[in-house]
Amino acid sequence: MEIGIVGLGRMGGNIARRLMRAGHRCVVFDASAQAVSGLAHDGAQGVDSLSALVAALTGKPRAVWIMLPAGKITGDTAAQLFDLLGEGDIVIDGGNSFYKDDIARAAIARARGIDYVDVGTSGGVWGLDRGYCMMIGGPKEAVDHLDPIFDALAPGIGDIARTPGREGKDSRAERGYIHAGPTGAGHFVKMVHNGIEYGLMQAYAEGFDILQNKSSTALPEAERFDLDLTDISEVWRRGSVISSWLLDLTASALVRDPTLGDFTGAVDDSGEGRWTVEAAIEEAVPAQVLTAALFARFRSRLAHSFGEKLLSAMRFAFGGHIEGKGTH
Repeated sequence: MEIGIVGLGRMGGNIARRLMRAGHRCVVFDASAQAVSGLAHDGAQGVDSLSALVAALTGKPRAVWIMLPAGKITGDTAAQLFDLLGEGDIVIDGGNSFYKDDIARAAIARARGIDYVDVGTSGGVWGLDRGYCMMIGGPKEAVDHLDPIFDALAPGIGDIARTPGREGKDSRAERGYIHAGPTGAGHFVKMVHNGIEYGLMQAYAEGFDILQNKSSTALPEAERFDLDLTDISEVWRRGSVISSWLLDLTASALVRDPTLGDFTGAVDDSGEGRWTVEAAIEEAVPAQVLTAALFARFRSRLAHSFGEKLLSAMRFAFGGHIEGKGTH
């Protein structure tokens, strides 16, 4: 297939590369000419404007994937594309937009005969090789048309054991992507995914902080243990109940530097955790762990513990997030 991609940052560029590996044609644009030339070197057609990108798409319907930060820049880009595209064309927002913004933008697109598809995309800087887990919202016809794109980006079944009893269920979920529902549903599911991520990360951070402080001189001497966190994280990866990819990343971070000296412990939040808590309030759903994990990030910007350094290390490992660059 042919697709336009706007935004060639940590994930957008690798999405284009993974699609080209699968034989899809990518027309790419970014405010950074260097980013465009890098993708052109890898086989994409690089352009210098949104209008040039739309003009370079020869098939019908035309599809453009926006991979930009949530908020004004994504909204402005979508609005420009609505003016440039025509009836039957498709705009895809693969960033971390707020699901209510998707619903509003889709109404504008629909009035012009344009389909709007929201894709909650998980995979971070590892997605090029591992693939991207995707939670998709939008009209069924548009999502079905884009299936070759989603299938190429997804991880596939791989070596993960199949869940017993799934016979007859949608096989796309096993391959790493789902059509979650109408417009907004994809980003809503991804939003809650990120809220859960906050809680999981906080649990690891607090646990390792307890282990780290077991050598404290405030404890009776006989109760002090000088524990090797690199070995503990490694052994927990091997068959324990709490093994996970986040624990894999934690083990790697601790091997590189057991003191996590490169991190201050100031943990940013990029928005989805806040939106998840807001949704819990709207639905009157108790979400004590997720709320506490969000508030812990706020507190981390005032004083920094070892556990908070570990949170920063995990965010850098899975998403390339640099301390101090997120929402405050």
